[in-house]
Amino acid sequence: MKIFLKTEDEIELMRQANRLVGKTLGELAKHIRPGVSTLELDCIADTFIRDHGAVPTFKGFPNPYGGPFPASICTSVNDVVVHGVPSKDEVLKEGDIISIDCGTLLNGFNGDSCYTFCVGEVSEEVRQLLKVTKESLYLGIEQAVAGHHLGDISYAVQSHCEAAGYGVVRELTGHGIGREMHEDPQVPNYGKRGNGVMLKAGMCIAIEPMITMGKRDVYLKQDRWSVCTRDGKPAAHYEHTIAINKGKAEILSSFEEIESYTNC
Repeated sequence: MKIFLKTEDEIELMRQANRLVGKTLGELAKHIRPGVSTLELDCIADTFIRDHGAVPTFKGFPNPYGGPFPASICTSVNDVVVHGVPSKDEVLKEGDIISIDCGTLLNGFNGDSCYTFCVGEVSEEVRQLLKVTKESLYLGIEQAVAGHHLGDISYAVQSHCEAAGYGVVRELTGHGIGREMHEDPQVPNYGKRGNGVMLKAGMCIAIEPMITMGKRDVYLKQDRWSVCTRDGKPAAHYEHTIAINKGKAEILSSFEEIESYTNC
């Protein structure tokens, strides 16, 4: 394992990349409604990112199971936990939820964030899943300070979500981030307090709870990208990129632009 500590100058470049991710997701929030295809959302994101001088990191991202990722964002609808592939045939409808994961490469550094959006009005049961998942993200971030351990983050996410009766996916994790989209260390959403790598100032990680309404079991679809809940129940996914300090962690990405346009 090789963990790269970032300088303040490097963290500033990461702020810029992550701010662009937040703005991109905010732009997408304006267009999420029944009747819109996930491919339309991908085209909007691709244009927005490139118009702001960056490259969509996900496009062409290698897949150990097959070919490169064909789109600029991941669009994971309802029971798709992560890595949903945009399609002209996948049209959003009232009551759906869609998790949009977005990455940008700007000035040599990566930004990465995800948000689960409501399409029109969703059930109260689904809304509660989204609420608890988002809460767990911020509880994890509270533990992300120098001197703590990765397990402190993991435990905070797991304990909050499982107490609400939800499943915590084991097969997928958060990650370190910097010049590469995926760097060491992995950041699981389950674990024990005090376990794992000790956190140090200058570490930059993406924390991303992936939480299911039902059981935590998942499977990979035939497209070799989309990871779905085995019981067909919906899943939520929120993600922030953060920089670890001696005190409170700094959230480099942002939901501010998103939450100006969404009712979730």
